Amino acid sequence: MAAAISPFAPKSYPDLPPVEGVRFATGAAGIRYKERTDVLLALFDKGTQVAGVFTRSKCPSAPVDWCKARLKSGKARALVVNSGNANAFTGKLGVQAVKLTAALAAEAAGAPQSEIFLASTGVIGEPLDATKFEGILGRLRDEATPDGAFAAAQAIMTTDTYPKVATAETEIGGVPVTITGIAKGAGMIAPDMATMLSFVFTDAPIDAPVLQSLLSRGVQASFNAITVDSDTSTSDTLLLFATGAAEKRGAPRIKAAGDRKLAAFRTALDALLLDLAHQVVKDGEGARKFVEIRVEGAQNKRAAERIARSIADSPLVKTAIAGEDANWGRIVMAVGKAGEKADRDKLAIWFGDIRVAHKGMRDPSYDEAAVSRLMQEKEILVKVDIGLGKGSARLWTCDLTKAYVEINGDYRS
Repeated sequence: MAAAISPFAPKSYPDLPPVEGVRFATGAAGIRYKERTDVLLALFDKGTQVAGVFTRSKCPSAPVDWCKARLKSGKARALVVNSGNANAFTGKLGVQAVKLTAALAAEAAGAPQSEIFLASTGVIGEPLDATKFEGILGRLRDEATPDGAFAAAQAIMTTDTYPKVATAETEIGGVPVTITGIAKGAGMIAPDMATMLSFVFTDAPIDAPVLQSLLSRGVQASFNAITVDSDTSTSDTLLLFATGAAEKRGAPRIKAAGDRKLAAFRTALDALLLDLAHQVVKDGEGARKFVEIRVEGAQNKRAAERIARSIADSPLVKTAIAGEDANWGRIVMAVGKAGEKADRDKLAIWFGDIRVAHKGMRDPSYDEAAVSRLMQEKEILVKVDIGLGKGSARLWTCDLTKAYVEINGDYRS
């Protein structure tokens, strides 16, 4: 069934400036969807560096295995992404499909297969017919243009109701550089190193090991701090490509993660990753509320993160928010089941700036009408103070509505 457009869908999108050294093209291979694009080809100039993070699922897709093995070289010349089929749990057929796709892409790009990266998203367990890429990748190579990032974001959508894009202008050594990212994801979102699919491109001259350091650090407070339904995809892939084209304009090449000239770039990259991650949550299947969970006063950071995730992943918490019910008892339940140290008599809970529970009981100044008005807002903050230490964490989630059941109940129909 066609999902209703998310209430958080942007009214307009940012202009995505070309990233020098990157060209995009999209086409319709007929993988699953009719009358829409479902394959993306991105081509990179020679010398492009790459970093990546992937799902920690013990049942990863064939493209994830392929990318992990090629990431060691740190070089990239092309990226092929298809939607509609995840090429996961497809056995030897899946391996054959990635090999054929890589061979076709390498021929189209005029590059070695070791510098070809692949990603697939969609139904798990269905063999991917990679012969559908024959002919189309060569045509896409000829059609590729620097200004195709938005169309690329559209081509990789599955149950997404809007394309997810972000861009930033920053500098390295006083020389302007561009960062542009696209993402897809709406369900099966409880990332463990990435989101379902996300690709970030920059013209900054940064060596692969430094890129990897930036990316691994950047996902911790962005893509690893979101959840829609507590389910981690088999296909989670986040790749960061740096063409180095800004070096021709005088930008210094960055060869060490500690280089002070990276400060502005790191800040911009972190903000872009968080922007994309938030867009994924806001397009959560059937979501009508965007929820920030903030935990303070936990025994340590790890404890705070586990408590925050326990709250964010709780179906009872999420359905209460969907019903605009400030049922703080469900927050207490989620804190208590997290497995971390807690003391009910020190616990305090807020919805927005309204404290609803304090010192093990309902707050004496609790006002049901005021809290009910707050719960009608589209964006809601849930804050919990454990009262035991200095550990803190932030995590973003959404509500759980009937539409989530309908979308997933009909997914393969």
